[in-house]
Amino acid sequence: MKTLVAGWFSFECMGATAGDLVARDLVCQWLGRAGHAYDVALASPFPGGVDWDSVDPKSYSHVVFVCGPFGNGWPIPEFLARFAGCCLVGINLSMIEPLEVWNPFDLLLERDSSASARPDIVFLSEQGHVPVVGVVEVHPQREYRERSTHQVAHEAIHRLISSREMAVVPVDTRLDVNSTGLRTPAAVESLIARMDLVVTTRLHGMVLALKHGVPAIAIDPITGGAKIYRQAETIGWPVVFTVDTVTDAALQKAFDYCLTERARADARQCCERAMKMAQSLCDEFITALAHSREKVED
Repeated sequence: MKTLVAGWFSFECMGATAGDLVARDLVCQWLGRAGHAYDVALASPFPGGVDWDSVDPKSYSHVVFVCGPFGNGWPIPEFLARFAGCCLVGINLSMIEPLEVWNPFDLLLERDSSASARPDIVFLSEQGHVPVVGVVEVHPQREYRERSTHQVAHEAIHRLISSREMAVVPVDTRLDVNSTGLRTPAAVESLIARMDLVVTTRLHGMVLALKHGVPAIAIDPITGGAKIYRQAETIGWPVVFTVDTVTDAALQKAFDYCLTERARADARQCCERAMKMAQSLCDEFITALAHSREKVED
């Protein structure tokens, strides 16, 4: 007979968290090591698994409920009644009721209860990390009018970020009205600096990324290219596309490159080159101001 692994991921719209799923996977690993065959009860939007409400309870010797707060409210009474003939195990649970009042488990290894507390088992997980990707999108710019194809560029970005696993962080650089809760230039820059890479249709999305050695995939949303493409050419950053020439295959290749140490080194070199060029502009500006002041005084 098998074991059924259940949790808040087994019920629709019950707030299953990343921690719940990590704890679930860990318990499944433990069951495998113990030589126990198991099914996992899953509900939408989590794919695969079995439906706890339609499986035959007699197929299972044990039911293990994993992770989260656990109380005697819907849908728990219905769930417990269906598997009343099984050995019920609770693990990594926060028991809401005092155990002397209510404890339906044959074996309880709780995270915390009225009787004891243990570390959360997620500390033992070895979850792999995924790239943290900042997405900096520009709003339509009236100055380019007919040449502006922002929607096409943003659709290409969304296809890219949907094609593989990553942690997407929207970053809005506009500060008069900010959609991501950022209030100052320092907040915007600090967030971008912590990304593994940035995908952007904003000039300063590219600039602020490269300034901190973060590789950027820049797409100029203006047909034929405009300020983003010209800036990338000027400072020597190669990962730039115009909206009318970019392809999904090219973005995939650029994404892979931007996750390499070589790309980070190239981004740092690009920043150093740009800073030297910008410093000469600073010197030119100060010298020009001095000359203009002399003319005014004359």
